[in-house]
Amino acid sequence: MENLIDRPLHEVDLELLEITLQDLERQQHCLTLIPSENYASIAVMEAQGSILANKYAEGYPEARYYNGCQFMDSVESLAIERAKQLFGVDHANVQPHAGTQANMAAYHALLEAGDTILSLKLDHGGHLSHGLKQNFSGRYYNIVHYGVDPDTERIDMNTVGELAEQHRPKLIVVGATAYPRQFDFAEWRVIADSVNAYLLADIAHIAGLVAAGVHPDPAPHCDVITTTTHKTLRGPRGAMVMCRQEFAEAVDRAVFPGLQGGPFMHSIAAKAVAFKEAMEPAFKEYQAQVVENAQAMADTLKSNGLRPITGGTENHLMLIDLSTSYEKLSGRQAADHLEDAGIIVNKNTIPFDKRSAVTTSGIRLGTPMVTTRGMRESEMRTIAELISETLEGRRNSEVKKRVKAKVSELSRQFPIYEDLRPVS
Repeated sequence: MENLIDRPLHEVDLELLEITLQDLERQQHCLTLIPSENYASIAVMEAQGSILANKYAEGYPEARYYNGCQFMDSVESLAIERAKQLFGVDHANVQPHAGTQANMAAYHALLEAGDTILSLKLDHGGHLSHGLKQNFSGRYYNIVHYGVDPDTERIDMNTVGELAEQHRPKLIVVGATAYPRQFDFAEWRVIADSVNAYLLADIAHIAGLVAAGVHPDPAPHCDVITTTTHKTLRGPRGAMVMCRQEFAEAVDRAVFPGLQGGPFMHSIAAKAVAFKEAMEPAFKEYQAQVVENAQAMADTLKSNGLRPITGGTENHLMLIDLSTSYEKLSGRQAADHLEDAGIIVNKNTIPFDKRSAVTTSGIRLGTPMVTTRGMRESEMRTIAELISETLEGRRNSEVKKRVKAKVSELSRQFPIYEDLRPVS
């Protein structure tokens, strides 16, 4: 019988290979500024594409439902111990497939259906799993939202405290997907304790910054911490839940058998690699540069008349209000114009947005990917100028063509995946 598993991709599926190569070309020659994306290392991708994908390992180390899992136990235990060391936590569950699943597991572990959660509004920078009505969180829990102050565009801790006192939530969620300022988790602990609430930090966006010590640490103050592993942490697509020891059993039961079946062992292996990379001194230097780059980009955009929400940034991202400079230009249109010029951003609502989430009045930009390429402040200022030039000349195809050529040249100076080529 013909061997069905030893043929490489170029012999099995040229159509898919061509699509993959096209996106490799796109990634190499565009400037990607979406703050929730990053370039995984070759080592991470090798682990994720390894033979570990073949094994079903339902359960946990030393407690599997299938035989032949001794090496899977080693892989998962390695990832767990590295996560605990990296973030200074008592317990880590590395099985969640995505950030929403991690939050679902945390809620499942701590709450009953109908319990009250206090969290950040989605259109003020929160996440859909923090209480969007169409999401499981909004359907199964009583959600009370805090927002940002209309004058400062920052979270007002006095308002959070008042809402907590009024609604007595069982869980307070601190974390965001489009908030350019730091969180002082000690302040949040005080409020949680005042109403006897659990405190959950969703650090999906800032996990790499936290691991590197360039953002305040939630571990001493929070009962549970959730995160993805593919954003600033620069690992594979996936997530995890970390917690104090007293919640370990409940969290593990919530993930399996509560919400998921067999774990993705190849992804867990890749997480282990990413955690090891994050312990290296170069990773700390990288994260510090991510923040410095974001501040340089935000300052230059501001000098060019584009208004950053809150006036700037303290982390890896910035949220730009287009309405003050281009009243008729939506975030969706701006993102499309920038993509025409080889600059990839995403549309995003801004606080008190008058447009819908489909069109938006803002764009969200971040520096993790361009920093991974080795770019520094001078390149950030150049990119900010290219963004301004594109938006100002958005109706002129020649402007976009000129900017795209500059983007391509800048990308060539900071190459990625130079040796990543198909086997022929």
